[in-house]
Amino acid sequence: MPAPGYQTLAEPSEAPLFKELSESNTQAFLQGSARIALAMNKPFGEYLLIEKRAGHVAELERLRAAFPDRRIRIAQGDANHVLQDWIQCTDWQRTRAVVFLDPYGMQVEWSLIKAIADTQAIDLWLLFPFGMGVNRLLTKEAPPPVWEEKLTRFFGTDEWRDRFYQRQIDMFGNVFEPRLANAASIKQFFIERLATIFAAVAPNPLVLTNSRNNPLYLLCFAAGNPKGAQTALKIAQHILGHTP
Repeated sequence: MPAPGYQTLAEPSEAPLFKELSESNTQAFLQGSARIALAMNKPFGEYLLIEKRAGHVAELERLRAAFPDRRIRIAQGDANHVLQDWIQCTDWQRTRAVVFLDPYGMQVEWSLIKAIADTQAIDLWLLFPFGMGVNRLLTKEAPPPVWEEKLTRFFGTDEWRDRFYQRQIDMFGNVFEPRLANAASIKQFFIERLATIFAAVAPNPLVLTNSRNNPLYLLCFAAGNPKGAQTALKIAQHILGHTP
């Protein structure tokens, strides 16, 4: 995970992600999701910030000190487990929330996304790790078993095999499975998966690319509360459609 208060570009190769953005938008990306959320003029009632690494937890503690008027809880641990515990201990008949998951790679598992959707009270913003995870595991032919298992845990189904690969037999009886998947089909599959468990899903995720226009992440939105889903969806689609 990136440093919680401000995102840091530890490797020069990361810089192209922001190269085409205007100066103001670059600063918004670099500022970091935690600080952006805390700096909003209309704050949330409470914030739960989760970070696995101790050094970044210390950064969050300093960030909390900079916003003494905010109710901030900090938890050290794996978000897959911490959020599951938080979900189970919260009365979702009386509570509403927004969760933002911004992993570097494929750390977020479908079981967590499903638990969030099941509350019918949480709206989800998620950075889908296209170039930083999924696309790398979808090899030219069917991936090895360990990667297959990882993809299945991430998507919550093994249906990705039939969508992304085509089983063929050559004239000598050899079986091979060439890849069919491209950026559009992977994006569509994940949006369809979210739509199976959330009340509404934005069909226009924001594509974050590098300097070669290769997609690295998709910023996705899904609304959990059926009553407010369409309003939340309109707001999210406006944001996604007006962000460079």
